Amino acid sequence: MASIQRDYYEVLSVARSASGDEIKKSYKKLAIQYHPDRNKDNPEAVEKFKEAAEAYEVLSDDEKRSRYDRFGHQGVKGAAGRGGAQFQDVDEIFSVFGDLFEGFGFGGTRNRKRGGPQQGAHVQSAITIDLAAAATGVERDVTFKRKKTCQKCGGNGSEPGTTPETCNYCGGHGQVVQAQGFFRMQTTCPACRGAGQIVRHKCNTCFGSGLESEEVTLQVKVPAGIDNGMQLCIRGEGESGRQGGPRGDLYVDIRVKEHALFQREGTQLMCRIPITYTQAALGANIEVPLLRGSEPLDIPAGTQPGEVFRLRGKGMPDPRGGRAGDMHVEVQLVVPKKLDEEHEQALRKLAELEEADVHSHRKSWLEKLKDLITGDHEE
Repeated sequence: MASIQRDYYEVLSVARSASGDEIKKSYKKLAIQYHPDRNKDNPEAVEKFKEAAEAYEVLSDDEKRSRYDRFGHQGVKGAAGRGGAQFQDVDEIFSVFGDLFEGFGFGGTRNRKRGGPQQGAHVQSAITIDLAAAATGVERDVTFKRKKTCQKCGGNGSEPGTTPETCNYCGGHGQVVQAQGFFRMQTTCPACRGAGQIVRHKCNTCFGSGLESEEVTLQVKVPAGIDNGMQLCIRGEGESGRQGGPRGDLYVDIRVKEHALFQREGTQLMCRIPITYTQAALGANIEVPLLRGSEPLDIPAGTQPGEVFRLRGKGMPDPRGGRAGDMHVEVQLVVPKKLDEEHEQALRKLAELEEADVHSHRKSWLEKLKDLITGDHEE
């Protein structure tokens, strides 16, 4: 089922103006609450544990936080370092933030055996929709490539008839401890690259990786109100896990095309409607176009150019279930470039009533030609 990637400040339950200490304190509270050792056999808690770590990884870094504040999730995706990328498993979180858990009585920097089940990698794709589809919600097919468990070797990377061997360098732990003076540092085993096993006879289909490529087409439900730059998460549609681990997730970037008439800011919509001088001066009732249908709008007498009217609830729906936004209608005065004789006379009469100084009547080329033929022209 698709879900929208949550705001990092919302994940950590802090204000956007929160200090670094407040962010750290909130993360530690959530990390302890959803720690895997306290929530055994609870995959939902593990997901919240990873979500909190992802948010803290960005908001605890001043540079990444600044990009996130300006551009959202798009601003930290693919940046230097992790830059907002999702953690693959809890071991990766412990390797980055393990020191935060010391002294709480459960694992953080502990040495976990790497040969066990591991979640598969996440994959990404994108969907482009128009504003009308974003307003109502839509279902779209998305085609992407991912890795699945190799059918030939069953995912162990070895040719049938052979099996992987325990790594002698790390004893199957996938990590080694290096001592340098008084300091001890735990790093990924250079021999098995963290797998805990060595494949001597590699499968000639997957070349020892245990995974082979496949192309998949899925139907994705895009919720009403989704905005450009948002991301949907479809759980369990990423790459296959290793050693019986769960699949990763599919992240779908949403791109909403610009509309010719409407401009969008969150759930608010803006459009500009032309009206005439007489409509502005005397008042009128006009039809305002919406993404679906139209809505009558009363223009009161004496309306000024640039004045904005609000149609409540006629904007974009909130993708998280809140109230819909409003439509903001800005009226623009339209001045005709050409006038017929009757129209011009009426406006000149109006100018006299207003005691306004206007240009005198300028004869057209045909009028000048007629005067020349009849001799009724000034010397």
